[in-house]
Amino acid sequence: MYTAMLLPKLVKTEHLLKSVYLERDVALEFFIPEGLMGNEPLNLLLLNDGQETVGLGLQQMLNSLYQGFKIEPLVVVAIKAGADRLQEYGVAGQPDFLDRGSKAAAYTDFIIKELFPFVHGEVALPINGKRAFAGFSLGGLSAFDLVWNNDRYFDAVGVFSGSFWWRKKDLKDGYTDDDRILHQSIAATAAKPELKFWLMTGTEDELADRNRNFIIDSIDDTVDVIKALLKKGYQRPHDITYYEMVGGKHDVHTWGRAMPAFLCWAFGRKITKLN
Repeated sequence: MYTAMLLPKLVKTEHLLKSVYLERDVALEFFIPEGLMGNEPLNLLLLNDGQETVGLGLQQMLNSLYQGFKIEPLVVVAIKAGADRLQEYGVAGQPDFLDRGSKAAAYTDFIIKELFPFVHGEVALPINGKRAFAGFSLGGLSAFDLVWNNDRYFDAVGVFSGSFWWRKKDLKDGYTDDDRILHQSIAATAAKPELKFWLMTGTEDELADRNRNFIIDSIDDTVDVIKALLKKGYQRPHDITYYEMVGGKHDVHTWGRAMPAFLCWAFGRKITKLN
């Protein structure tokens, strides 16, 4: 005999949060499971580029995963990017060679100091399960950096086709792989944050191959992030999962196809047998 789980009813709501740190109103979509018994752990996923939820098919996807008893109850907060996306996403305190990401530190303050309290105030039940942050492309770089430096608030991060090429020097100005900002940030961090990592690329993410090794840069840069994490003492597959989608492109359709795998990895339902 197994424990029963009622199928939650998924409710989507829209919100507008005035941010002091970003100096703008941030549009949000909440996907909240209702009809819970109240004794289940309730998980949380923050999602960058939340304006893409329709293209991802997120609402239908969550309903399908619930109906298949694949994931535990989960609150998803989709954060819609604003006009300053190229400034708000990035590595906090370390803009790239074109000074993009100059507001990444302010975006971190928004997430930690404004969004978290707002979410806890809007959700009726306590969020007492796992907490993860995920994003796509530059939003994936942002999610990784933010989680890496704030592990007391998060348990895991998911990165889809992450912009791990983010660099402090242009290719034409004597660039080397040591100029990649996130890789150096990982290496320079003295501590080993208590986190787990899910990293995804598509074999058709791009055509660029700056070192001419017949492997696209998206894959090379992601594999090098994994190598940097392994040097910190993380282990595969316990701490790090890498998902390479054959034929996957740098687009919302590909990321939507990959999203169920991430959700099941991060919030998969564990069936417990009664004695």
